[in-house]
Amino acid sequence: MNFPPPMPPPAPPAAPPARPLLVEGTPDPTPSRALWIVKWLLLIPHYIVLFVLWVAVVPVSVIAFFAILVNGRYPRGLFDFTVGVLRWNWRVTYYGYGVLATDRYPPFTLGEAPDYPARLRVAYPEHLSRGLVLVKWWLLAIPHYLVLAAFSGAGVYSAHASSGWRSPGLMGAVVLIVVFALLFTGRYPRGLFHLLMGLNRWSLRVSAYVLLLTDVYPPFRLDQGPMEPEL
Repeated sequence: MNFPPPMPPPAPPAAPPARPLLVEGTPDPTPSRALWIVKWLLLIPHYIVLFVLWVAVVPVSVIAFFAILVNGRYPRGLFDFTVGVLRWNWRVTYYGYGVLATDRYPPFTLGEAPDYPARLRVAYPEHLSRGLVLVKWWLLAIPHYLVLAAFSGAGVYSAHASSGWRSPGLMGAVVLIVVFALLFTGRYPRGLFHLLMGLNRWSLRVSAYVLLLTDVYPPFRLDQGPMEPEL
């Protein structure tokens, strides 16, 4: 009697990517000397929309929390929405007073805009830990909250702290130096751009972690420069 061949063992679950979040920025070669004076006014429509979007992220994150707790998955539609808000936030930060590295007005879209100088992508996780979801957004992230609060000069760090308005702190001081450099020389010091990219990249990694988009713990590392460093 011929028996069917044994079934192969199920494939192990794929390991999460070492770098689930990619944050990139291409600075303008010839930035305006004075546009920064009115960017706050030009960005008012974005600030209004982002306020509404971040309010919507709260119930979305609550639903995602219970979905992960039950089946270990972040519902794909909700995941794409949250990533879209984070991506929109990054474009506004990059144009506005978080980096001031481009004079191109940010698009009003949750989707990707590959031709825009600021880009953000988050790899969708096929599986998330049911246990980590209980502690990573508050307990495990506390050391990062303390570091980022010092960066921003704020008493409390939040996931949308980089939306454009900043309290005095390291980031605010660096941006102020950039403002004077643009005003008097018309040039953006590359070292300061790299530093601001590193600070914002750190902040966005923490945001992705506490928003439950990934289980990869953010590194305590200031990865500077316009592109993600090589692994």
